[in-house]
Amino acid sequence: MSKRRVTGGYGIYLIPGILLFGAVIVIPFLANIATSFTRWNGVSRPEWAGLLNYRRLLEDDVFWLSFANLAAMIIAMALVPTAIGLFLAALLFDYIGPRFGNRSASWFRSLFYIPQVLPIAVAGIVWGWILNSGDGALNSFLRRIGLGGMTENWLGDPSLALYTVMFVMIWFQLGYPVVIFMAGLTRVDPELHEAAELDGANWYQRFSRVIIHQIRPEIYVVILTSTIYALKVFGPIYVLTRGGPANATNVPSYFAYQNFFQLSDPSYGATISTVLSIFVVSFGAIFLALQLRRERTADAW
Repeated sequence: MSKRRVTGGYGIYLIPGILLFGAVIVIPFLANIATSFTRWNGVSRPEWAGLLNYRRLLEDDVFWLSFANLAAMIIAMALVPTAIGLFLAALLFDYIGPRFGNRSASWFRSLFYIPQVLPIAVAGIVWGWILNSGDGALNSFLRRIGLGGMTENWLGDPSLALYTVMFVMIWFQLGYPVVIFMAGLTRVDPELHEAAELDGANWYQRFSRVIIHQIRPEIYVVILTSTIYALKVFGPIYVLTRGGPANATNVPSYFAYQNFFQLSDPSYGATISTVLSIFVVSFGAIFLALQLRRERTADAW
């Protein structure tokens, strides 16, 4: 019996996903945009307001502060974990594994990844207990070793709260790039390492001139996904600081939540969410376009 080649007809299997995407993403986003052009308290009938909410947004100091805090979140959740994670992955793959066995390298990799497995609420509660200004574990430890003068209100001092949250987010995000980069290193040709080593290259030279170039796609993926997560971060801020003190750790996603549910101003919250969504989508599109252009340039050479 001759086999008939099946052509076409696969599009029907995309319909459930498209319908679900439209119901969960597209329709709520369009409704959010429409709400941003109204004056609405969530109960009464919405009234058309045009660009009033957007003009209000441009004059809102808290909104601009929340966007400035996003830069700190990107540093703590994307740039620093990527740099440290790249170094740790190379160390585990190129040094710990060959000398102490792959099981030891896997154990360290799992140890770094544990924070990613923990629920945000659990991790936030634990860190809140550690950083408590009164009887928190950190301040209690400092007092016990005779460094009581170094105790601080880590999450309650406006000058320290943002840096404290950044430290927690570095700890939380570090395991993700370590796992991705170690997976990427498995596809690097071992002959490149051997050739570099025969040429007299030390570990750092092999790391900077071989490893980084070979796993460049993984670096792009980690930076893109981590940055997008940083731009829309909500859970850690909600659990640790609720945007305080004095909006020192507020971010657009939490600021939108405040207006939606705490200040009973859904129209303004929708405006913040719309601007943030456009910013995230634009960033992703620009980053992917630059990556594609770089890859095409590399292929041309």
